[in-house]
Amino acid sequence: MTERKITGKHVLFGFTAAFGIIIAVNLLLAYSAVKTFPGLEVANSYVASQTFNERKAAQESLGWTVEAHHHDGRLTLSITDDTGQPVSVRMLDATVGRATHVADDVAPDFQFDGSAYVADVPLGDGNWNIRMTAIAFDGTEFQQRVVLIKD
Repeated sequence: MTERKITGKHVLFGFTAAFGIIIAVNLLLAYSAVKTFPGLEVANSYVASQTFNERKAAQESLGWTVEAHHHDGRLTLSITDDTGQPVSVRMLDATVGRATHVADDVAPDFQFDGSAYVADVPLGDGNWNIRMTAIAFDGTEFQQRVVLIKD
């Protein structure tokens, strides 16, 4: 039996193949990340950061807690104060969507039923985000991203 020797061509082929696979996978992952990027949170993060502490303190002073549930096609968004009582707001704007892309985003028409905000929204299983902005009757803006895991 003759012994096979590794030549320069073999090493070059192995080196090129290994790095070719690494580069191809990196390009695929970069393309996938850019394709599914949902967008910017704010247009200018520096400007938004200038009033962050004041907005945070005003929002925390409300003492609100937000929870979301989905059952039989009905989405319930519960906003309660620090005593556990339901909160009615002057304005509620919310977008429900996937964490990874905006293709499934919907803006439900929430109605206050006396204890929570409800809307008929068909949602598939998985991880959903509710990006909400509520305005209290005193004018304080409350923003939160509520994670909803639907089984």
